[in-house]
Amino acid sequence: MKLNWFFLTLFYSGHSPKAPGTVGTLVSLPIGIAVLILLGPQTLFLLTLLITLVAIKSIDRYEAKSGIHDNQKIVIDELVGMWFALSIAPGIMFTLGDLSVLGNGIAVQIALSFIFFRIYDIKKPSIIGRIDREAKGGWGVMGDDIIAGFAAGLSSALIWQAFLKLSAF
Repeated sequence: MKLNWFFLTLFYSGHSPKAPGTVGTLVSLPIGIAVLILLGPQTLFLLTLLITLVAIKSIDRYEAKSGIHDNQKIVIDELVGMWFALSIAPGIMFTLGDLSVLGNGIAVQIALSFIFFRIYDIKKPSIIGRIDREAKGGWGVMGDDIIAGFAAGLSSALIWQAFLKLSAF
């Protein structure tokens, strides 16, 4: 159970007394960036899928034992959402070699992905909020962050592409 809790709270970052979701996202960010730069967006995406499946099962077990749904200390969902955003935004435009060059916009897309993910995760617009309210178990905890991550990655990529198009004029 302790190893499971260590995983679900993302190295106990979910125990932060203030904004555990933001702290969990900040903890996941450098790890995700390292995987993104060293192994590429496809590897980050596939690793995120694997973590998602393990997390859903782990959350289901935790909720069955504790009777608590969506404990705020569980922040593995923040990692999944942030990593989906990171794997989508730069993965649309950059190759593996380009990811190690910070001057090409990767830092901007990382920052935009973080900002959009936190906005979507906190505000829970549209389907993100509906999943948060209606889905149960591990899917209920993870689902809103999965969609928020995808939306953040796409938003970041669209903003960056629009910037590139406008700066070309």
